[in-house]
Amino acid sequence: MKKITLLLLPLLAFTGVFEAQTVIFTQDATTIDESGTFRGVVDMNGDFLDDVVSISTTNVNIFYQNNDGSFTEANIATTAADFFPFWSMAAADYNRDGFTDLLYGDGNGVTFMRSNGTGNGFIEVSGPEDVFSQRSNFIDIDNDGNLDAFVCHDVAPNVYYINDGSGNLQFNQVNGSNFNLGDFPSGGHYGSVWIDYDNDRDVDMFIAKCGGSGDRPANVMHRRDADGNFTEVGELIGLRDEIQTWSSAWGDFDNDGDMDVFVGASSGSHKMMENNGDGTFLDITLDSGVSALAQTGIENTPIDFNNDGNLDIASNGNILYGNGDNTFTTIDLNVLSFNNGGFGDLDNDGDIDAFAVEDNGSGNIGRIYRNNGNDNNWIKINTIGTDSNINGIGARIEIVTESRNQIRDVRSGEGFRYMSSLNTHFGLGTDDAIESITIYWPSGNIDIIENPTINSTLSVVEGQTLGLEDTLVSNLIVYPNPTTEILNLSTTLNLENPIYTVFDVSGKRVLNGKLNTTTVDVSPITAGNYILRIVDGRNIMTQKFIKK
Repeated sequence: MKKITLLLLPLLAFTGVFEAQTVIFTQDATTIDESGTFRGVVDMNGDFLDDVVSISTTNVNIFYQNNDGSFTEANIATTAADFFPFWSMAAADYNRDGFTDLLYGDGNGVTFMRSNGTGNGFIEVSGPEDVFSQRSNFIDIDNDGNLDAFVCHDVAPNVYYINDGSGNLQFNQVNGSNFNLGDFPSGGHYGSVWIDYDNDRDVDMFIAKCGGSGDRPANVMHRRDADGNFTEVGELIGLRDEIQTWSSAWGDFDNDGDMDVFVGASSGSHKMMENNGDGTFLDITLDSGVSALAQTGIENTPIDFNNDGNLDIASNGNILYGNGDNTFTTIDLNVLSFNNGGFGDLDNDGDIDAFAVEDNGSGNIGRIYRNNGNDNNWIKINTIGTDSNINGIGARIEIVTESRNQIRDVRSGEGFRYMSSLNTHFGLGTDDAIESITIYWPSGNIDIIENPTINSTLSVVEGQTLGLEDTLVSNLIVYPNPTTEILNLSTTLNLENPIYTVFDVSGKRVLNGKLNTTTVDVSPITAGNYILRIVDGRNIMTQKFIKK
């Protein structure tokens, strides 16, 4: 592995305001009026070009994107799906064969359409369980490098499917299971999204909830701890609202290095919540400008449509243009459907297009709306996991440019119903260079790319730039070594908001969390040889130790 010397820059808050540039969408001449009715935008064949997908009971209809922005149709017959993606569709390569698989969330159950490994066929897998599905996601819940699936349940505790490593998914229900991910008995779970809200380098899960009485409509946050367990902390951190909502949009809307959230109302008023930097949230709705958006609905997605480096929000056919300081200018877009649709780069030109449903009077047809773009710069990043899941879902990506720092989390399943691109898109505004890109993988690996080419697509294979053996240092002392329970740390460096990670000798992450003291409790792990890594915004330090 190539050895490189790197300086990680601290993630600084950006306090300036850029004037928002609006964008124009042009309806493409391509009419996608295939038999399917539930749709998404996602790469299906592993070439990292976003394709258009629609589903019918016995077909997966794919319009594969070509390099010139045209499409080639493939209408792939399947066995009849027991359940249909009436409520949501999620996509990822959960069996690691290089082709994307699909999850159909229906009112009575869940169907998986698993690629057969050839790119021209699917194997239908449905369970007998009665699941009133809402939002669904692919995510590595147990962090073993294999993608699992999570499905919100409307009338019972949530369900999830654990991958056995061979592409087989085992049904679990949250009530009494290994993972506490929403065990409220009457459900009310609608819009799940997996994010690292507390910057401890693992993914947590927020659920926008809707309807009912008592605790049923209260939004929840399930925080993952260093041992991989989840605890509901919504009230503790300020997110336990009883707002009538089906989905939320999570992103760093003020470019200060942590995830904020727009909670979109399906009735009533929207809310904007600012991350205080300590994992708690402040209601800034009145000053944010989101109250100017009177239209409500169920779909909310964060995207930088105008490539100015500030995240915008697609909310039910409208765009709230971000100014980079948690304020927004609301623009009404009549070209998008009420429910937004799927988003991705459908002509590979570096800006985000839309695929939406239009009623032409005789039925619903699919329309592509191309973003006309502007002169702002951009970059797209494809995450290819090795120790982590193959799509890199759950990874945190940070980029540093002259005017601002930005972050994204790689996600499968945002908004409420539709599936959008797994490629990670950043607008750069007028910045003409990127100083560095840092990818924090779910496995705990870190890759750093310096001075990448902009206005292009960058594919990063996990581990291609930096390994544990590259960073063993003498200025981090751990003692006693061997140890039985507590590992004491000593370093000459002044660390800012450090994160610790413990790896076993195979490179698997076994512990992680924020380093708030000069000690690490290693009592949960078994006896053996391990590597401790400490990372902050400027330093990477690793040291070996033995657990007795």
